[in-house]
Formats: sequence, C-alpha cells, structure tokens
Amino acid sequence: MIYHITMTDSIKSIRSFCLCVCLTGIFGLFIACNFAPDRSPYGSDPGKGKPDTARTSTLEPIGGKPAWAPNIDKTMLAILQRLDSMGGKPIEGLTPDEARRQPTPTDAVMALVRENNVPVPPSAVDTMGKEIPVTGGSIHARVYTPKSGTAPFPVVVYFRGGGWVIASLDVYDASCRGLAEQANAIVVSVNYRTGPENKFPTAHNDAFAAYQWVLKNAASMNGDPKRVAVAGESAGGNLAANVSIMARDKKVMMPLHQVLVYPVVGDDLEASSVKEYAFAKPLNKAMLPWFFEHYLKTPAEGKTPMISLNFANLKGLPPTTIIAAQLDPLTSGGEVLRDKLKEAKVDTRYELYKGVTHEFFGMAILLKDAKNAQELAGKELKKAFEKK
Repeated sequence: MIYHITMTDSIKSIRSFCLCVCLTGIFGLFIACNFAPDRSPYGSDPGKGKPDTARTSTLEPIGGKPAWAPNIDKTMLAILQRLDSMGGKPIEGLTPDEARRQPTPTDAVMALVRENNVPVPPSAVDTMGKEIPVTGGSIHARVYTPKSGTAPFPVVVYFRGGGWVIASLDVYDASCRGLAEQANAIVVSVNYRTGPENKFPTAHNDAFAAYQWVLKNAASMNGDPKRVAVAGESAGGNLAANVSIMARDKKVMMPLHQVLVYPVVGDDLEASSVKEYAFAKPLNKAMLPWFFEHYLKTPAEGKTPMISLNFANLKGLPPTTIIAAQLDPLTSGGEVLRDKLKEAKVDTRYELYKGVTHEFFGMAILLKDAKNAQELAGKELKKAFEKK
C-alpha cells in the first residue's frame, strides 16, 4: 500500500537538488538513497494528540459474528468488515502482481481512522532510507530513529510479513513505529526480495545480509552495534528466527533477543489451527499453499529446517518472545515452536491474544490488544538491551 504525504518546501528543495546531482554523477544517487527522509504513511507531522481509545472502542461491526470467530473482538471485526468493503479478491486466485495490488488490513485501519476522526499521534520517530548491498544487487530499508532519548540507541532489525511474496514496508509501518517507541530503539525495516521473482532462499539470505550490514553500520546511524535484536511478523517472524540460527552457525554476533509475531513455522496444512480457522480473515487456509508455491522452487523445500522451524536445531538461540493471535491459522505453529524452543533450553515467553486475528499487531491506533502486544515486545526488548 502506498500513502501520499505532503512534504515541506525545504524537503522538496533538497530532493530537487539531489535530482540535479544525480544527472551529473552517481554520487547524487547515493545521497538520495541513503540520506533523504524515507516515505511514511504518517508523513512528517502526522497529527496531534493521542489515539482516542474511548472513541475507538465505539467502532461497531455490522451484523453478527462469523461462524469461525464467535468470540472475535468487536473492533477487530469492524476492521475486517471495512477490509471486505474495499472489494479485494481472494489472492489464491490471482497472480502475485495482482495480489500485491489488493487492499490490505492497513488500508482498512487507516480508512476507519479517517472516517471516525481518530486522532493520529505525533510521530515519535524520524525515518530515512538506506540501501543494503546483497548478492545480486541491493535492497531497501527504512530506518526509524527515536526523536527522544540518548544515542547510541539499541537496534532492532525487523522483517515484514507477506508470505515472502506480497506486502511492503508501508503495510508494516505502524508495527515498526510501535516497536521503536516501546523499545526506545532504532528499527531497521528490511525490504527483502520476494518470490516468485526471487525464489527460496533469497529472502532468507537477504535477511541475514541485512543483519550483518546493521552490525557493521549501526554506529553510523547512532545505533549501538553491541545491542542488536531481531523481530518479524508472519513470514518475517520465520526470517528473524533464521537470522538467529544463521548467526549462531556462522559464528556471527547473536541477536540479544528475537520477537516472533505469529511466525510461519512450517507448511503443515493439517495443523489444528489451520483446520479450525480455514475460513478466517485476513489469512486463511487456501492462501497458505499459494504463498509456498510462489516462494519455494519445489514442495520438498517446505520441509527444510529454514521453512519448517520445528525441524531446525534451536539450541543456543537468544531469549525469545512469541506473540500469537487466537483466530489465526498459524497459531498451532507458534505453539509448536514455543515447545521446541523450551525443549532446547531457550528462554521463551509466549503470549496469546484472544479475539484477534493475523495482522493485528500493527493496529494499535484502534485495537487495545495490539497496543498491549507492542508494549510487551518493547518491554522484553528493553530487558535484553539492559542486560548487555
């Protein structure tokens, strides 16, 4: 999802200058990519005041609750109904390009914010773009830096969701802002390459390359290279866990903590939550094989430890926070990962949020449990950073 923002005249002038330099040499392109403020759904001055939680609690869904979610939170249901009203098509019947153009849960949240005059809080972070070199080219990252606090800040390397096929940095912007604010940390959101254009294990390799880049370049962003953690949602949660595993195996400095939000743990379509929430929204059973088909080269790759984390060696991984949604096909996978981590003697905290669905984590402006989940993630990250 792309948001349009209003830039100040000064930023327009800077970008005009950068464009002129680009026409005369490659150095100008480097400046534009690495130092210009990054685009953000909230803009440079997103609003005044705090989110009005009393008002957001009055968002009422239309009609009864769906059969697959008799205990769904009312605001969660209102968000899903607003998403339905946007006319999106089931992505399992679309091409990846078509799927990438469909409305997202973030679109629905922002529409409800506008329509209900929900105040958007002032941005607590500054953003800028960075280009990270990877095998075969480079990938973009958006860097969120707290406006308050004392540098050097700890750093969280964040990996967005999207099944390794769809979505964008903008779709997960609110998650990154929440993490940066709650952990008082720099968040580097990595736009790893996706399938089917870039098949497995490209996204996984990009994720580890980005982590290594952050270790080497944290200081240049006012970050502390000795206090680095990883986090991710859905497919990005899988990537975050793999970064920790690869760091261990390659004898690179380990993340101090990993926050895994409803992570993809495998390709088991017979898992109990996949069956129970086969018709859930915004993620359902029919979508899962579509994602795997477009990212994996062969079905057999779905059983490799990088995809099926329950087959991975989890010993020696950093302390872990797993955040799960009750009404989610991926819930069983998170439970399996929790148990496997504990068997491997990894300090693990698991928190299940009832009445909410996949993608709830970034909805804090409307959804109380999303705010609670972000606060939990921030608390656990702060605890890890303070121990260093």
